Amino acid sequence: MSATADHAEERTNPAARLGFQPEQVVQEIGYDDDVDQELREAIEGVIGSELVDEDYDDTADAVVLWFREDDGDLTDALVDATQLIEEGGDLWLMTPKTGRDGYVEASDINEAAQTAGLAQTKSISAGKDWTGSRLVTPKAAAKKR
Repeated sequence: MSATADHAEERTNPAARLGFQPEQVVQEIGYDDDVDQELREAIEGVIGSELVDEDYDDTADAVVLWFREDDGDLTDALVDATQLIEEGGDLWLMTPKTGRDGYVEASDINEAAQTAGLAQTKSISAGKDWTGSRLVTPKAAAKKR
């Protein structure tokens, strides 16, 4: 595939924009009826397998955490999620967009991430109703610059 085609795919395929790679193990936390099915299918298409669920008992290469305002304590959820991924792995926090049910304030995400020892490196529109925030440990953030 040409570099131009790669860039075109990144614009049109949300999973490619999130940086997922073939053969990665991606664990999904917080799945419910409201998640973006198109994004889930795109991630599975890129990694070549199904997302593993909350019961997966090994470390994953990346975690997708769907989180809504009434899902409990965001800091606790982030700390728990970091225990599930390989060092340097990506944690994608998916929250409802502004004006949608369950919207989480950007300042709350930033505060919870800092308290959990994470740095936010990127935010993208991850679907019609969801925003994705890429969170990494500060060590991993420095390596990926």
